[in-house]
Amino acid sequence: MAVKTYALVTGGSRGIGRAICIALASELKYPVLINYQSNLAAAEETRDIIIAGGGEAELLRFDVSDQAETHAQLADWKDRHPESLIEVIVNNAGITRDGLFLWMEHDDWSNVIHTSLNGFYHVTKPLMQDLLRHRYGRIINIVSVSGVKGTPGQTNYSAAKAGLIGATKALAQEVAKRNVTVNAVAPGFIETDMTNKLDEKELKKLIPLNRFGKAEEVADLVCFLASKKAAYITGEVININGGIYS
Repeated sequence: MAVKTYALVTGGSRGIGRAICIALASELKYPVLINYQSNLAAAEETRDIIIAGGGEAELLRFDVSDQAETHAQLADWKDRHPESLIEVIVNNAGITRDGLFLWMEHDDWSNVIHTSLNGFYHVTKPLMQDLLRHRYGRIINIVSVSGVKGTPGQTNYSAAKAGLIGATKALAQEVAKRNVTVNAVAPGFIETDMTNKLDEKELKKLIPLNRFGKAEEVADLVCFLASKKAAYITGEVININGGIYS
């Protein structure tokens, strides 16, 4: 019996995560596991869009920053799908708690680190053995221009994403012999809920392409890295930022 392979997207209910879920289902025909933490309505909407387009999707609720909860939900899914495998992992979940470092509260530091960086560990580690046994897999970590160059007012977020970049490069070397690739995608300013409070008119002046990116453009890049066409790319950080930093 052939193994049914899935793609898991953390923080998949809205924004870039939603666009990635839809693209993986429509372009690569993966049944998609949409991870979300609290916004059930948004997660259901993402699932319904995929199903309406002829794809498959299911919801998987857990907080990536909570190791016990994450492991329990992934183990439960595996128990219910014994002949299936999560072949593509997109670590997209992240939060911001912006503020100058001088006045940054401990919770604002630790919560951002726990979600972006520890979340990668909590999700990826329990799935890794299956990928190595399967001798094929794609791990794609959504980082940020903040993790590449640092952004003032985002010392916590920059640290979390820079840590994820380091993890990407190291893990890629550990698992490459088993045909598992690990890459990072570093978006700049993308039109999402996370950026809708920013002064787009002023920030566009910093961007050579003179516009914010679209979530679908990030999703297209993720789809390429998740495909067999990207088989010889691993350990890379690919910027998608309109030329703001390279």
